[in-house]
Amino acid sequence: MSKSYEKLVTLLKQMFQMDQADLDFGVYRIMNYKRKEIEKFLNEDLLPQVREQLEKYISVRQKNLKNELEELKKKLDETGVLYENSAKYVAIKNELESGMDIGKIEEEVYSHLTNFFSRYYNNGDFISQRRYKEGVYAIPYEGEEVKLYWANADQYYIKTTEYFRDYTFTLPDGKRVHFKLVEASTEKDNNKPPENKERRFVLYEDEPVKVENGELIIQFEYKAHESKQKDLNDNTIKKITDIFATGKGIYTPFLGIFTPSPTEANPRRTLLEKHLNDYTARNTFDYFIHKDLGGFLRRELDFYLKNEVMFLDDLDTEHEVRVEQYITKIKVIKNIGYKIIAFLEQIENFQKKLWLKKKFVVETNYCITLDRINEKFYPEIAANKAQVEEWKKLFAIDELEGYSEPLTVEFLKANPYLVLDTAFFGEEFKERLIQSIDNIDEKTDGLLIKSENFQALNLLLERYKEQVKCVYIDPPYNTGNDENFLYKDNYQHSTWLSMMHDRIMLAKRIMNNQTPLFCSIDEDEWHELRMLFELIFGKENYVNEIVWQKLTAAKKQSSYFPNLYEKVIIFRKHKDMRLNKIYVDSEKDDTNYPYIEEETGRRYGTFDFTQKGQGEARWFGDKLLEPPQGKHWIWSQEKIDEGMKKGIIVFTKNGIPRVKRYLDEKEGNVVGDLWIDDEIKPLSANDSERVGFETQKPLCLIRRILKSVNNNLSYVLDFFAGSGTTAHAVINLNREDGGSRKYILVEMAEYFDTVLKPRIQKVIYSKDWKDGKPVSREGISHMFKYMKLESYEDVLNNLEIRRTEEQQMVLDLNKDLREQYMLSYMLDKETEGSMSLLNIDQFANPFAYKMKIANGVETKETLIDLVETFNYLIGLIVTRIDAKQSFNTEHDETSDIPGAVKLIPAKDGKGEYTFKEVEGHTLSGDKVLIIWRTLTGDIAKDNAALDAYFRKKKYSTQDFEYDRIYVNGDNNLQNIKQEGEQWKVLLIEEEFKRLMFDVAGF
Repeated sequence: MSKSYEKLVTLLKQMFQMDQADLDFGVYRIMNYKRKEIEKFLNEDLLPQVREQLEKYISVRQKNLKNELEELKKKLDETGVLYENSAKYVAIKNELESGMDIGKIEEEVYSHLTNFFSRYYNNGDFISQRRYKEGVYAIPYEGEEVKLYWANADQYYIKTTEYFRDYTFTLPDGKRVHFKLVEASTEKDNNKPPENKERRFVLYEDEPVKVENGELIIQFEYKAHESKQKDLNDNTIKKITDIFATGKGIYTPFLGIFTPSPTEANPRRTLLEKHLNDYTARNTFDYFIHKDLGGFLRRELDFYLKNEVMFLDDLDTEHEVRVEQYITKIKVIKNIGYKIIAFLEQIENFQKKLWLKKKFVVETNYCITLDRINEKFYPEIAANKAQVEEWKKLFAIDELEGYSEPLTVEFLKANPYLVLDTAFFGEEFKERLIQSIDNIDEKTDGLLIKSENFQALNLLLERYKEQVKCVYIDPPYNTGNDENFLYKDNYQHSTWLSMMHDRIMLAKRIMNNQTPLFCSIDEDEWHELRMLFELIFGKENYVNEIVWQKLTAAKKQSSYFPNLYEKVIIFRKHKDMRLNKIYVDSEKDDTNYPYIEEETGRRYGTFDFTQKGQGEARWFGDKLLEPPQGKHWIWSQEKIDEGMKKGIIVFTKNGIPRVKRYLDEKEGNVVGDLWIDDEIKPLSANDSERVGFETQKPLCLIRRILKSVNNNLSYVLDFFAGSGTTAHAVINLNREDGGSRKYILVEMAEYFDTVLKPRIQKVIYSKDWKDGKPVSREGISHMFKYMKLESYEDVLNNLEIRRTEEQQMVLDLNKDLREQYMLSYMLDKETEGSMSLLNIDQFANPFAYKMKIANGVETKETLIDLVETFNYLIGLIVTRIDAKQSFNTEHDETSDIPGAVKLIPAKDGKGEYTFKEVEGHTLSGDKVLIIWRTLTGDIAKDNAALDAYFRKKKYSTQDFEYDRIYVNGDNNLQNIKQEGEQWKVLLIEEEFKRLMFDVAGF
């Protein structure tokens, strides 16, 4: 084949991700599985159409010319005119003889297709560079006064770790080699490595290489190391070479790892070096999914054809042949280009579907203070060694009076703020405990979600729509050298804006009209962020910017002036939002006396009100007082009388009247937008609040932000949660003012388990700590839920390909259908039924739905929490979650219904049927009942058991107790239509699938 053809094929293989044929995970595994079929389609079906279509267009013209020439010759013969004397004859003959060079035009078509697609494809992504002319690009513009645009504006930012866990490649002889991580050494309670050390891939010293099941496994740790990754890779290659040399033949079958794989820059490179560099480098990679790749590329191809294939200057009669050639080329380029675009669109839309799909809840647990747990559970709690060990580690309970092993019930009663973690208990205990808590959502004070924040916000939409009253975020600042935020090529700021845009758009949907959004930011992205917020919220919804003094010791150095301050930028969703005024003491003198109110425990101070004002005497009950010399009363007699009735006027020992004000109501100086007062203290390097985060914000900063929000009975959202400072501030502020604020925190990093969650448990247990130990052990009654969600990589890695023999037969018999199927439907159709895409058949036992889930560096079969996932999909505010109940069935002799059965509780908990109930209501007020059950596959028997369950529980679909009833599995429950054509009884499977893939608003 020609070089133009080969270049196009090479580019297509890259764009179709077939150059990653050695990778056996995620979408790469899918494309690898279909690689031979796709290559055959390209080489035998698609690209040969270039010549076929050229021949079709050209042959028609040539045939017409031949017919026209024959007709002309007849006329010339009849008139006796010599052919050569006819100008028309000569022209037609010359055109016919010269014809069109099909081979040349075919090469031009290949070159144009390669040139066009290579403009937009960049190392796995399509960058939307809308060309206006050479070197000049156009951006979408709709008449705005000011336009913010960035290179990746029409793409989803995907943070991935799919290369991280397992990398596989195949040697020339077919042998397989794996790079795998063993459990990495991590810094305890600290997400940051030691100073000047970043985490790297380091060959595992204890067992660097092993052979299992005829495959070579090279093992790595991912740990803090002072060396550069390239130097570590060179060292790895040297060590493996030495191991092979001394391995006594055990590694001989895998000598193919040293097969040359040279490049111009590295002519001595081997396969081992190539794949090792890929493995380590790709973990620094983030990538994108285009929101409308097909539409973008089709528009760009049309523009390309008009401006770079067809030249208007050639549209004249003297160049008729050339114009026809242009038209022919355009037709073929457009036809083949559109088909290539359709295939690319299929791949991109498939990944987009997986990204936008609402993710499964993989794990759900609760942390609950003992004072909220029924004492009937205490004996089991005291006997749980794993729980006791955590309490010793977190709370140092072994230093308390009365501690003994095993713990006693009396010890638990004496320590009501110990925080129980349901993760340490079996499923049966956990279900009984949760069932014992009425109105569980109402009593849950916080929610922690271990997840990529886009996925978490997407799942929370229905449940918390317009419920969040305050958003505070502290996103990565994108300094360009921060390994917590890695960007691609030259798109540092564009990547950051794409990441922020989609997450803020989701957050906006769960904010209400009273919600402010506070975002910490420094100078690196302040300008872009302000413009982005104006784009999302509107310029009119800018509120203010707070400037606060940050940690001096960690200030960012500048070539001019050190940067000592950071900003918090504030926007609102609606103009109705108002913030509280915050006061600090105007002066500190002896007029401020602290008191504690015995009945309520609230602290208050007293302030002298004898300032300039009305000067005559005033009555204070039976006591007529003159103002002190040079002073005047500022209150009228009516206001003093009212104050006496309300008890807000008090007297000092000397009989001086004063006004009683609570400390949170006291007047003083209104805090402005420069926060450098004594209340806002920057963290020092050894501050007791610091938990290992260089970017951690002071607790007092978040506390003041929360105080500025009007409603203290509200959800506070932080989806860049980091070490959990926001939750810490919420809990402390509730301690101070008796508020009922709740928090929702999202974090995906490993320190979710090592820093964030333990920090919140400690704050609950004791309000003050020193040297890692609780001081007062003055706790607070509290309960929070924490969950882990399925990741995007988990979705990819649970895909399965299926094509039946019948489907293949139909495709083999119909070439046009096969092309349409390959270009547009193959991925969607053949992955249906994958566990990550909802396998409805598995709902026959909803309590045993399993997927391969990555946990750290290990991937293993894990139970999926379908119950909790569905609660969020329908936006349920849960009031009751019952423990599973197992039953056997027997014929109901008392019933007149044919085939009726009754349910008998299974003594061992392993009956024919298992039922689980959830009750709650939606934000719209609908009362909901959800019934999960196991099925046997015998529809009549399953329905009889369901009917028996309804009779046993005295439920009816005809009464008004519930507005909606959800049940899994086909059933014959009597159904009625509600308002708006909504059925009362709904199938869980149908609603689950509809809501999981509902991408409205994206």
